[in-house]
Amino acid sequence: MSGLVTIFGGSGFLGRYIARRMARQGWRVRVATRHPNDAMFVRTYGVVGQVEPIFCNIRDDDSVRQALGHSDAVVNCVGILSEKGRNGFDAVQAEGAGRVARIAAEEGVDRMVHISAIGADETSDSDYARTKAMGEAKVLEHMPGAMILRPSIMFGAEDEFFNRFAGMTRFSPILPMVGGRTRFQPVYVDDVAAAAEMGALGTAPGGIYELGGPDTRTFREFMREMLAVIHRRRALMDLPIWMAKLMAFGLTAVQVLSIGLIHNDTLTADQIVNLQRDNVVSGDHKGFDDLGITPTATEVVLPDYLWRFRPSGQYDAIKDSARNLKA
Repeated sequence: MSGLVTIFGGSGFLGRYIARRMARQGWRVRVATRHPNDAMFVRTYGVVGQVEPIFCNIRDDDSVRQALGHSDAVVNCVGILSEKGRNGFDAVQAEGAGRVARIAAEEGVDRMVHISAIGADETSDSDYARTKAMGEAKVLEHMPGAMILRPSIMFGAEDEFFNRFAGMTRFSPILPMVGGRTRFQPVYVDDVAAAAEMGALGTAPGGIYELGGPDTRTFREFMREMLAVIHRRRALMDLPIWMAKLMAFGLTAVQVLSIGLIHNDTLTADQIVNLQRDNVVSGDHKGFDDLGITPTATEVVLPDYLWRFRPSGQYDAIKDSARNLKA
């Protein structure tokens, strides 16, 4: 039997995949976002009127309550990597998550899925990791049966990880990195969406799930894989931490001096802290195996969307074939 699911941040990178999956299940999908006019594309995920973007400010009780009205399930995908104005880590990832859970409980919503992150830790010196853990605690306080998903870095066609670094290769012979030896376990965004779908449908139990892909390698090794996919040669340079901190300070100063008109989402001091810590599953919680999901490897997906960064884009393979014929 279908129902109504409200997805906070449903037009974002992960949220849109969850919205598409829930629509395919025949559910009505309410996409709660701060910019509904920019989220009209989600309507195409279902039949007329099945998927609707609505305005919602996760920092406001009345706004969240209106978004949750008559919902059978709720998914909270809202999170930030850098702070801007009133959208700080505490306001969004801790208080915002708690607000969604509290009002969901008050409104009688049956199930909740909350997207956190690997490394969530209330004792962390990273504001990002600390508030992720605080958000988890607040969610479980009000919705003890909630499913908490902790994905590693997610990749997919709209990601801000591989796409960002591949884009940098167009303009520089050097690819700078912070934490080149840090281990990552990138997870395909639709695999995470599949886990969230199971939680929203009630086909998987609640609890904390750490989600990582099948490959665990260093940042540097994944950059080498990315370069091989886009057929480019670039020098990989590990930035000293002191230099990275200096750059982060300068970029943040520009944001402050511009009164927020220029937003620093390139590199912050908090991101530097996280880039020095391995981003892999701990083995202390449930994972993909418990959900019956086989995670997708980067080598399967990266060529599908990084081809546009190749020297000749979609024609790169054709040119290689032509050269072989001449030889």
